[in-house]
Formats: sequence, structure tokens, C-alpha cells
Amino acid sequence: MKDEGVNRRSFLKTAVAGSAVAAGSVVGSGTAEAQPRGAAAPQPGYAFFNPEEAAFIEAVVDHMIPADELTPKGTDVGINIYIDRALAGGWGKGDRMYVQGPWKVGHPNQGYQLPFTPAELYRAGIEQTGAYCRQTYGKPFDRLSAAEKQDVLTGLRDGKITFASGLPARTFFGQLYQNVMEGMFSDPIHGGNRDKAGWKLVGFPGVIAVHRENVAKFRNRKYVADPKSIPDLS
Repeated sequence: MKDEGVNRRSFLKTAVAGSAVAAGSVVGSGTAEAQPRGAAAPQPGYAFFNPEEAAFIEAVVDHMIPADELTPKGTDVGINIYIDRALAGGWGKGDRMYVQGPWKVGHPNQGYQLPFTPAELYRAGIEQTGAYCRQTYGKPFDRLSAAEKQDVLTGLRDGKITFASGLPARTFFGQLYQNVMEGMFSDPIHGGNRDKAGWKLVGFPGVIAVHRENVAKFRNRKYVADPKSIPDLS
């Protein structure tokens, strides 16, 4: 999200520099999109999202990661597929989560404190966001203008939008935002970061992050890497 003068490229580069998602496994300005480089790759089918949820998540990732001269838009990078696969798998089902309560409002440093698996959080969050959009704008999120989408996302982020069910909107947005970042920078084997677009954006070399021999070679020059993913080494 372009906010207080921080542009998307600077934000993405700063975020990935300090994040482990670049190796393993933002919100865009909402302005008019440039055409993505090259032809869009075909999208595989969804394993978790129903058609309405898929329309929402595609609109979100394309707004957060709009196409420009450096990367394609979010759906062309595969961020929607990354999130869908994650939610359909063990993480989405909460396989390693403690889900037996007690359920009390915790301090932010205590982490996730809700009685929902990630899949349940997404399903409820998308449904409640859709209800807000229909009540406020008379149409679903994917049919909103760029400015309206921006208002909805910042409203979720800042807690200015509340859900009738009591589900904390900020928690839903925080999880969505984190997964968009992961889909942009995780290994392509997980469905996102197609053609290693995120890694190429920030100059990340991929799974073989050995820089020692390049310190002198690229001193005072831009580091240019041909990133390698897990499939490349399989």
C-alpha cells in the first residue's frame, strides 16, 4: 500500500531484506496498472477457494502487487495460488496449532489468539469483508474501484472497519498481508514467486545464498544474480 510517501518498490525491498520468507517458505498504490512483461502463465485450479473467494483474493493480490515495468501483477506472480495451496494444506487446517482455548484477548506479543484455523479465519474474513463492501458500496470487493479497494484495505489494516461477527478485522488483514509477502518471495515450488519475480526484484540469489566469492567482484556495483529455486536443483 502506498502510504505516507513510501513507494511499493522501496517497501518490498526493505521488507524482504529482513525477512526469512525470502529463503523459505504490499500493498500497492492502487493506481492504474502497467501491462505485465510477457504473456501471463495459465492459472492452475483452486484447491481451497470457492469462486467468490477466488475473485476476492485475486482482486486483493493484484491491488497489492500491481503490474509495472519491474514485475507482473500479483496473480501473474502466482500469489493467489500460493495462498490457496497454503490454506488447503496442513497449515490452513491448523495441524500444528493449539486450538483448545481458553480464548481471551491477548497482548500483540503473544501472537495469534483466535479459535480459528487459518482456513477458517480466511473464509470468515473474506465473507465479512464482502458483506461490508456490499453494504457500503453496493458491490463486492473485486468490483470496487482502485480507490475504494484502497479504502477497504487500509480500513481493515487500521481497525477502522469492524465485522458484525466480532472477528477482528486487523487480525484477518495481518494474516492476509503476511501471506501476500510470502507468496511474493517464497520459493516458486510453493506456487508463488512465479519466474522468481520477487527474487529478481531484490537481487536474491535463491536457495544457494553463498555470497563470499562475490563480495570483491561486486563491491560498489549492483549485485546481479541468476536465482536458483528448489526445482532448479532437483
